[in-house]
Amino acid sequence: MHTIEEDIKSILISEKEIKKAVKKIGKQISKDYEGKNLMLVAVLKGSVIFMADLMRAITVPLNIDFMSVSSYGGGTKTSGVVKILKDLDHDLSGKDILIVEDILDSGMTLSYLSNLLRQRNVSSIRIATLLDKPERRVADVHADYFCFTVPDEFVVGYGLDYDQQYRHLPYIGVLKPEIYEK
Repeated sequence: MHTIEEDIKSILISEKEIKKAVKKIGKQISKDYEGKNLMLVAVLKGSVIFMADLMRAITVPLNIDFMSVSSYGGGTKTSGVVKILKDLDHDLSGKDILIVEDILDSGMTLSYLSNLLRQRNVSSIRIATLLDKPERRVADVHADYFCFTVPDEFVVGYGLDYDQQYRHLPYIGVLKPEIYEK
């Protein structure tokens, strides 16, 4: 019987390392947002595990909301066209927005989202991402908070997927090229 672990070339970041890093940025976010009107905006689906752990690591009051966007279609590279599949449920007026993303890659999606949300009368916008992959950056966007910088490898796990698989792995792994080059 085939297991998904067989598709992983190597473990890049362990579950233990992730927990430690999320706790660390949660502490910094708590300090930075003391007395502010914090709203975490998770970008579905990839950021859901990171968001759950991050919000538990933040000690100041916060609200949460979710957006679903697509810029990949079914492929492995961004199409450059961002499509909103699910918009936010709450009014953002006067809120300090922290966009929570699984990976900052080309930056095109986060650049688009930041500009879109900025038009909604927010007090501030910052970005928190689990993984930063600067080698692939196309748009001029950076993470205010990030846990790890990763090389230009195809990574999965802890929310990140390939073709909707591997999200539930508790670590960040490098996917074997033969899996996504089919």
